[in-house]
This record gives sequence, structure tokens and C-alpha cells, in this order.
Amino acid sequence: MKKLQLLLVLLLLSAVSFSQTTLKVFLERQPEVKSVEQMDCTDFFAAKYKIMVEQPVDHSDPAKGTFLQRVLIADKGIDRPVVFITEGYNGGYSENPNYINELCPILEANQICMDHRYFGESMPEPLNYDYLTVRNAAADHHHIIQLMKKYYSGKWISTGISKGGQTTVYHRWLYPNDVDISVPYVAPLNFGVEDGRHEPFIANTTGTPEGRAKVQAFQLQILKNRETYLPLLEQYCKNQHLNPLLNNDELLDYVVLEFSYGFWQYDNSLDDIPALDAPAKDLFAELVKVSSPMYLASEGVDIFKSFYVQAAHELGYYGYDIEPFKEYLSITSAEGWLNRIYLPELAIKYNKKTAKEVKKFIKKTDAKMLFIYGEWDPWSASAFDVPGKPNFLKIVKPEGSHSTRIGNLPKEQKQQVKETLEDWLDMEVNIEI
Repeated sequence: MKKLQLLLVLLLLSAVSFSQTTLKVFLERQPEVKSVEQMDCTDFFAAKYKIMVEQPVDHSDPAKGTFLQRVLIADKGIDRPVVFITEGYNGGYSENPNYINELCPILEANQICMDHRYFGESMPEPLNYDYLTVRNAAADHHHIIQLMKKYYSGKWISTGISKGGQTTVYHRWLYPNDVDISVPYVAPLNFGVEDGRHEPFIANTTGTPEGRAKVQAFQLQILKNRETYLPLLEQYCKNQHLNPLLNNDELLDYVVLEFSYGFWQYDNSLDDIPALDAPAKDLFAELVKVSSPMYLASEGVDIFKSFYVQAAHELGYYGYDIEPFKEYLSITSAEGWLNRIYLPELAIKYNKKTAKEVKKFIKKTDAKMLFIYGEWDPWSASAFDVPGKPNFLKIVKPEGSHSTRIGNLPKEQKQQVKETLEDWLDMEVNIEI
């Protein structure tokens, strides 16, 4: 018996070692892979590697140069499905040894996550934003998928969250045959730098009438007493070593305007909003907890400038309804705020064609796509309009936020997801109902 147990252990170790060796050897033999680094990983995976892949700065004209893009590959097995994360920002979180995308245990799948171009460790030099386009980003993803299809033989599932969900859909539009199915989470399809649907959604759809009234009353209380809160805001920025892009009055205006969006976007509690007659320090603490001034400071731009460029050029964004607050604001208009605050030195013109073409694709495609949204998430105002066709499923979690995932759906919706994935992938999936 002991000999049999020893033999099983040796076979298991041999299998793990073989998996590690074969994947590493494969990666090291690819000419576009410029470095391979083994990373620590959870026991769910056999091995994990960080690679830097050479990509054209402009896929339509490789003569314009190249840059290195960070890709993290966590190996489950050569014949297992591959969950390909079309990250919209910095994919560095996937270096965490314990990180597992929720679809990986559901599908017993390999995991590939990469920086979006112009984020994290994947910054071209010089930083020419002309090449930060939907088409170039999709071509980056296509390149990695085609590279790794030489190794992995299982089915492919693309997925992403928020901007990453947009990236998932845009990649599927341009390369519909790269993957078998796509699972974009909380992905918007915006039709302008200030789309126009988010403001009425916040005013009329998020939460309950009582909840919306409480949020707006809180915002008004801050603005009506701005002379109390201006010094608190100034001191807060000093304490946090922030360099605001606006004067203190304008900064307060935008922090307050952003509060309702931030509040409903995530799982904030109405119980956390202090009574209006509570000490000012308590109201201020709630304000900056939900709506951080960091995003209106140079420190925030350093992190998110590439996103603002994309929003201004192709991805779109949201605006602010100042009417309920107009009497108490220092600004007279918030129109054009994103370009004015974040990108004053760049003359970026919004390209309407990209979103319109994606909308046409969704209407016509037979690509299998599972869209997941939260009912109260302000980004759901610009959710994809999904046809009632068998290749689509759109799940909207009741009272859900931007944090909506398969794992926190009600059991009836989990069952829908389970049945759909099993049908589309022709395999059993591990979703606990």
C-alpha cells in the first residue's frame, strides 16, 4: 500500500513538473516573448509565468516601432479551457499568487491576464497617444491568443470587468473567431464623452426614491455650507499629499457632484450617510470616502490618464447634472469637464464611429456572449442593448452594483448562467446554486 501511495505521489509530482517544464520551454521558444519569469501561484494552478511580449505600437504599420506588454499565464492543463482576461487597465493584480478569476474554478480553466496597452508595465516609449486605440488594443489581445493557441488546445473564454468588459466586446467585434464565448461584466457602451443617459438614471432609477433623496440631501448639505467644508478639503489634500487640478472651490463642486455616482456604483450603505446635523467632520469623512479628491489631482491623472484619453477618443464617459445644485456651486457649467480637467493639453476629438459599429455588430453577430449587470449600477444606464437571440444572455442582478459577479447572483440567475455555459461550452461547470 505504501509503495502504491509513493508511486501516486511521484506520478503527481512528475505531472506538475512536466506541465511547468513544457509551458516554460514553449514560451522561451517564441521569438516575440522577450522574457519569461516563473511566479508563485495558488495550488489551483500548476505553474504561473510572467512574460513580456513584443507588440507593434501600431499594428497597421509595424515600422512605427514596438513595445513590451506584460502577460501573466497561470497553467491548469494543456487541454483545459482558457479564461482570457481582457483587462482594461493595469493587470498587475494578477501577479498576486492567490489571484484567481471567478471563471477559472467554474470551468477548471487556465488563466491569462495582461496589461492593457499604455497601462502598468506596458507603456510605449515615447508615449504617443495616437496609437492608443480600440483597434490596436484588440490586435494586442488577438496576438496573445494566437500565440497561446499554439500551446493550449481547450476552449477559449474572454472576459473583463467594466472597461475590461468593454474591451472584451470590442475585441470580439474585431476578432469574432478568437474565442468560443465572451463574458463581459458591467460593460457600458457609451455614445459620447458625456453620454447623457447616466444623469437621469441616477436621478430616477438607482436605489429607492427615499435613498436617492437622502443622497441628494447630503450633497446639498455640503454645498450649502461650503465655507465649513472648504478648509477641511484643503487640509485633507495636504495631508494626503495631493496636488489638485482645480482651485479649492471647483474641487469641492466636483467632489460633491461625483458623490452620487460613486455612491450608487458600489455597495455603499445609506446607513453610513451621517445625519445632516452631525458634526461636519463626520459628513466630510463620508464625502471623501465615497468621492476621493485623488481623482481630481495630478496623482490620479498619473494613474488614469490613458483611460481619460480613451474615454475622450472612443470609449465615452458620463456627465453631471448640476441643476439640483446650481444655486450652491461655484461653477456655472460642468459640460466638457473631462477634457477640460484631465486633458487640457490634448485636442482629442471623439470618434462616434467605434461605438456605432459595435452596436451594429451586437445586432447581427452569432457570437455567444453573456452580459452581466447590476440593476442600480449607474453604468447600467449605458448597458449593451442585447437582442433576444439564443447566442446572448443578459443577466441583471436585482439591486446589484458595479461589483456584480456570478458568485453573488441570486440562485435563479446562477442557474441560468450555469445552464447557458454548459450549453455553449458542451461541458459541466462548477457553479454552486
